[in-house]
Amino acid sequence: MLAEKRAPVARETDRTARLGVDIGGTFTDVALEHNGRRWTSKILTTATAPEEGVLAAIRAVIEEAQLAPSVVGLIIHGTTLATNALIERKGARTALITTAGFRDTIEIRHENRFEQYDVNIDLPPALVPRRWRFPVNERVDARGKVLVPLDEDDARRTADALAAARIDAVAVGFLHSFTNPEHERRVGAILAERLPDIAVTLSSDVSPEMRE
Repeated sequence: MLAEKRAPVARETDRTARLGVDIGGTFTDVALEHNGRRWTSKILTTATAPEEGVLAAIRAVIEEAQLAPSVVGLIIHGTTLATNALIERKGARTALITTAGFRDTIEIRHENRFEQYDVNIDLPPALVPRRWRFPVNERVDARGKVLVPLDEDDARRTADALAAARIDAVAVGFLHSFTNPEHERRVGAILAERLPDIAVTLSSDVSPEMRE
């Protein structure tokens, strides 16, 4: 009778293996490197639950290398799933709430051109269509001083409009919020109260940087 093959137990100090994970639209790839040797595993991406494919691929490559999981000291992870969703426009129905007067900033862009002298170039459409971009009355200057207080009634009316449009996710991006996020956070609280099932992202949390 053949003896069952078992992975060796690693020493507590032996965490020298490196693991790389790439979740693609079709395949999930894992590469394991340890003591100059390399093992790889490729399986179909489990699109509805990507972590399941990752764990299955890791188990396969660990078993092939006959190493204990505790040997892995570094995991590097990358995925194109989010990029693919943006390119293919298959993501959630997402709305943008922004400072009144700046609804079309993402349409105007930064005046950068893929072809510098082609004035007739067709740029890709904005990720959020205009009908799902909602201006709210408020204004903060570049130093964080409140110029126009947040109109909370306007924010509540916007929440009702989001519900009517069956929006799945909302990005809140107010002008100069990186200097003073108070208005964004208040709108986030209003949305959480009125639309608890909608995902809300504040620009001051994700990327608190200058520019419109």
